[in-house]
Amino acid sequence: MSASLLSAPAIAQTAGTAAKCDNPNALGISRLVEIDTTGGPGFGFEHFKQHDFLRANEVLLTFDDGPWPVNTPAVLKALAEHCTKATFFIVGKHATYHPEILKQVYDAGHTVGSHTWSHQNLNRKSMTPEQAKAEIEKGISAVSFALGAPAAPFFRFPALQHPPELVTYLGERNVAMFSTDLDSFDFRARKPEQVINTIMAKLKKFGKGIVLMHDFQHVTAEALPELLNQLKANGYKIVHMRAKDTVKTIAAYDEAIKKEAKLPTVSQRPTASVVRTVD
Repeated sequence: MSASLLSAPAIAQTAGTAAKCDNPNALGISRLVEIDTTGGPGFGFEHFKQHDFLRANEVLLTFDDGPWPVNTPAVLKALAEHCTKATFFIVGKHATYHPEILKQVYDAGHTVGSHTWSHQNLNRKSMTPEQAKAEIEKGISAVSFALGAPAAPFFRFPALQHPPELVTYLGERNVAMFSTDLDSFDFRARKPEQVINTIMAKLKKFGKGIVLMHDFQHVTAEALPELLNQLKANGYKIVHMRAKDTVKTIAAYDEAIKKEAKLPTVSQRPTASVVRTVD
């Protein structure tokens, strides 16, 4: 592992996070790492073999496809109750649909990356290089636009399909790419127990890993409280990551996102104060 890619934070940072936790049985955060995304490093042994930064029994929680009503707030609640953090790979369209939920993710201290504009498989033969690039860049611009702040230069390819030319492109953009070590396959699950059992069985086999889940999936939101309990009971430790720098959007794609966003109005009142049930 290259020392220039990851550096441990000051001990005070981790201790400060733990000191604020009211749950004595919480997972918390055992380690915070900072990633230098220069050159577009890849992480997750399913596809990228160069950088293995997790120690024995360490877990990095990641969620794809949000933000989404009900499910993402439930995931945030479960993480907060365990005083721990995760990384969210956001679909650009969903960010524009639900910016208020995305801001909750960001404000809670989680790391926010991107997951394309509309969750297209960028490896489809019918997709031109220009279309694929637009999917990546509009996603990055949409996330930053919805947040009102730059996102992390972290990206995950939909369906874990990695066209070589786009891997090169992201490297030139200094955006890190994330695959996974342990796929929960939660989108196939019908019951929370299936999600929990899949993840715990794979962790028992491999001993550590970057875990891929989806806050878009209701079954995952249902599973997460017990999954976190089981991670704690089995001695696993949560690693949280942040980026050394933020991602830089491209002006042309920023403008494209603004044109597709909802028209602003003078009123900024919440819906609950504008509309009420009277009968």
